[in-house]
Amino acid sequence: MNKKRVYIAGHNGMVGSAIVRQLQNHDDVELVLRSRKELDLVNQGAVADFFKAEKIDEVYLAAAKVGGIVANNTYPADFIYENLMIQSNIINSAHKANIERLLFLGSSCIYPKQAGQPMSENALLTGSLEETNEPYAVAKIAGIKLCESYNRQYGKDYRSVMPTNLYGPNDNFHPENSHVIPAMMRRFHEAKIKRSETVGVWGTGNPMREFLCVDDMAKACLHVMGLPRDKYKAVTRPMLSHLNVGTGFDISIRDLANTMAEIVGFSGEIVFDESKPDGSPRKLMNVDRLAELGWSSTIELAQGLKDTYKWYLENVLIVRG
Repeated sequence: MNKKRVYIAGHNGMVGSAIVRQLQNHDDVELVLRSRKELDLVNQGAVADFFKAEKIDEVYLAAAKVGGIVANNTYPADFIYENLMIQSNIINSAHKANIERLLFLGSSCIYPKQAGQPMSENALLTGSLEETNEPYAVAKIAGIKLCESYNRQYGKDYRSVMPTNLYGPNDNFHPENSHVIPAMMRRFHEAKIKRSETVGVWGTGNPMREFLCVDDMAKACLHVMGLPRDKYKAVTRPMLSHLNVGTGFDISIRDLANTMAEIVGFSGEIVFDESKPDGSPRKLMNVDRLAELGWSSTIELAQGLKDTYKWYLENVLIVRG
């Protein structure tokens, strides 16, 4: 059997590792993987040489510099530069190596801060972005437009998916530079171990957020890549070709904190620090396009959080009592 050689950029990250887990079940796929030490994706020459040598058939572009509000506020130059370089190097090198199929993974932060809810793909570039992560969002928008431009000029089949907030195995549980679910999970766990009476949560607790388990995201990626080209093009436009990926449901940060406390086993008081920023008031994805293409999420939030906490206990260095 001639196996399809598939390169997953960022295979050690949360999304990339989930895609690897899915593709490992396909006998017709040969995975091509490189760690950051083996291949610096910011280095244009190194990326070009890699693609010339490896004879790759498909690319999943899941590599990115990511982080929460604190990280985006602290390192805006790093976020825009590294993400622009990574995606530009990979997309252009894939084109020069005559690779016809590529999937670019973006983020829901591409949409305007005051976008109508739920956010449809049509909302792209219709208003100002959320200030705290604008550099990262601009880079991701550029990635979409890179794919669309190579499709228009060279006839490539480069597709883009925009996930909502993701969580799950291999997430970043850093106490400061992480997203809301891993940061909250670690904080609640450590409070339980230390028998703390309170746990602090940033903001008012009122913002609404949508969360998708990364294993669902990986399944969506394979589904989108497996769509016939004419079917994908039937629900997209040449310069508005990205697809939202989410659950179609959201939850308040306050309710998320209460759910997290219950799953982790923290019985103290949750204190909301209203001096800290809330970010966007609501971020819910319209997932009608992807539903029309035959995919919807299957992992409910409570079950996904339970599975993630189990993974955290088994795999992450934590403070144990």
